[in-house]
Amino acid sequence: MTRVNITDVILRDAHQSLIATRMRTDDMIPACERLDRIGFWSLEVWGGATFDACLRYLKEDPWQRLEELRVALPNTRLQMLLRGQNLLGYRHYSDDVVEAFVRRAAETGIDVFRIFDALNDTRNLQTAINAVRASGKHAQGTICYTTSPVHDTATFVAMARELEDMGCDSIAIKDMAGLMTPFVTGELVAEITRATRLPVHLHSHATAGTAEMSLLKAIENGCRHIDTAISAFAGSTSHAPTESMVAALRNTPYDTGLDLDALQEIGLYFRDVRKRYHQFESDYLGPDTRVQVYQVPGGMISNLYSQLREQGALDRIEDVFAEIPVVRRDLGYPPLVTPTSQIIGAQSVLNVLTGKRYSTITNEVKLYLQGRYGKAPAAVNPEVQQQAIGREAVIDVRPADLLHDEMDRLRDEIGELAESEADVLTYAMFPEIGKEFLKQRSSNALVPETLEPVGEKEAARTRPTEFNVTLHGESYHIKVTGTGHRTLDNRPFYMTVDGVPEEVLVETLDEISLEEKESGSTSGGSRRPRATRPGHVTASMPGTIIEVLVSEGDTVEAGTPVLITEAMKMETEIQAPIAGRV
Repeated sequence: MTRVNITDVILRDAHQSLIATRMRTDDMIPACERLDRIGFWSLEVWGGATFDACLRYLKEDPWQRLEELRVALPNTRLQMLLRGQNLLGYRHYSDDVVEAFVRRAAETGIDVFRIFDALNDTRNLQTAINAVRASGKHAQGTICYTTSPVHDTATFVAMARELEDMGCDSIAIKDMAGLMTPFVTGELVAEITRATRLPVHLHSHATAGTAEMSLLKAIENGCRHIDTAISAFAGSTSHAPTESMVAALRNTPYDTGLDLDALQEIGLYFRDVRKRYHQFESDYLGPDTRVQVYQVPGGMISNLYSQLREQGALDRIEDVFAEIPVVRRDLGYPPLVTPTSQIIGAQSVLNVLTGKRYSTITNEVKLYLQGRYGKAPAAVNPEVQQQAIGREAVIDVRPADLLHDEMDRLRDEIGELAESEADVLTYAMFPEIGKEFLKQRSSNALVPETLEPVGEKEAARTRPTEFNVTLHGESYHIKVTGTGHRTLDNRPFYMTVDGVPEEVLVETLDEISLEEKESGSTSGGSRRPRATRPGHVTASMPGTIIEVLVSEGDTVEAGTPVLITEAMKMETEIQAPIAGRV
C-alpha cells in the first residue's frame, strides 16, 4: 500500500478563502482534541493572512493563538505559510528579522514552514530555509504555480532541483488560484518526482472546479501529500473536501487510513461555526473557470468586489478582470499570490477607474519595477517602467542585500510597549496596526469586531459595532449601527464618535449632500463628499490616508505628491491636480 498523507487547512487557508480570515481562536480550540486524534500529516494553522487578521480585526495576539494551538494539538505537526523574505508582511525584511521570526515561530510551535516567494525568485527563500534548518524544523520549498509564455513544466522542474540543492526537506506545488488541470498536474508531478528525491506536496484551490481531479492525477503520478479542507469550509475558492478525498481513496492502494466517521463529526462542528461568520461570506461562488483566464485567486476576487462596491463601480468588475492580465504582462508575468496579487489588482483597479492606464501608479508597482521585490519572471514593459520610475536605478541583486539589520532599531522604536521579542516581531510585520494593537492591549482597550447574531431576521442590526481608532495621536470610540439587509449595495449607517449623538452626524452628512446638490455634483446616492472645485484633491478609490506630505499654507506645483493613501493593502501617492497653495 502507498499511503497518501493529508494536510488539512481548516484552521488557516480554508477560512482565509471563504470568510475573510475571520475565524477566532475560541472557535478553533473546541475542535482541536478531535483534530489531533485524526492522524493528519500536518495541520496548517498559522501564517498567510492570519497574523494580519488577528491584529487588525479580531484583536487577538497571533503568537498567543499559536501557543494555544500548540497545547491543544500535542500529537500533530503544525504548519505555517511564510512569504520568504517578506515573512508575513508586504515588504522585504532584513536577514536578522527573518532569522528572529523563524526562530520564534519554531520555539512557539511551528514544525513545518512552507516557504514561497511571489516571483519564484529563489534568492528570496534562502535565508528563511537556512533559519528553519537551524531551528531543527521542516523546510518546505514552494513553487508558485502559474501559466504564462515564460512558465512551463521545465521551468518548474528546474526550480524543484534548485530547492533540493538549497536544503529543503520537501517540495510544495502551490496552486493558489486553482489553475491546475488534471493532466498538466500529472505531468508536472511525474517530472518533479523523477528529477528530485524529495516528497512532493500539492496545494490546489477549488476555484475552477478541477481540484479533486488534479489531486487524483497527482497521486497517480507519485504525489503522496495533498492539502484538503474539512468539508464545512471546502469548495468554491477554498480546497477539495477532506472527507471526499478520504472516501475516494479508501480501499485503494492510496488509502489515507483516516477515520471518515471522525472527520464527519468535525465537519458538523465547523458547519455550525461557519454560520457565526455569515456577514463575512464572499459574494463569489465557485466553481468559476474564469480563473483560467484572469488567474485571480479567490481572496483577491472578494477584495476586488468589496473595493468596487465602495466606489459605486461594481459594474466595472469585468473590466478589472480583463485588465489584470494586461498589467501582469506589463510587469513580466509574475504569479498572482501575495503580495503580487495585491500589487497587480490595485493597479488594475486604478487603470480602469481613472480611464487611463498608469495615470496613477501605486508605490508598490514603482518598487516592483525597481527590482525591490526580486527578479521578474520575464522582461517588464519598458514604457511602463519609464513612466513609473523615470531614471531611477533598477537593482539586480537580492533585494535584502541592500537592507541593514533592523531588530535593534525595531526594539528601540516600539520601546516599553513590547513585553517580549514576539511583540517586537509583531511591530516589525505591521508597524501601524501592530503598534496600535500593543497600545490597546496595554490599556485593556482591545475591542474585536462584533459578529451579527446567527439567524437574524430583522432588517435592522440592534447591536452596534464598536471599535477604537487613532488619528493624529487622538483616540476616538466609534459605534456604528446599520439598517437594511447586508446583501444590499446601499444601506444607511449611523455612527457616534465618543458619544456624539447620531442626529448631529446625520445633519453634517445632510449638509454635505446639500452642498453637492447646489454645486451640481452628484454622488450616485453616496454620502461621501465629492470634488466640486479644480483644487480639490481626489483619490481614485476609497482608502485610508496614512501620511500627509504637505502643510497648510504650502505652495505646490501641479503633480506634487500631497497625500499617501492605502487601499487593498497598497499605497498610492495622491498628487495636487493644479498649482496653488494648500
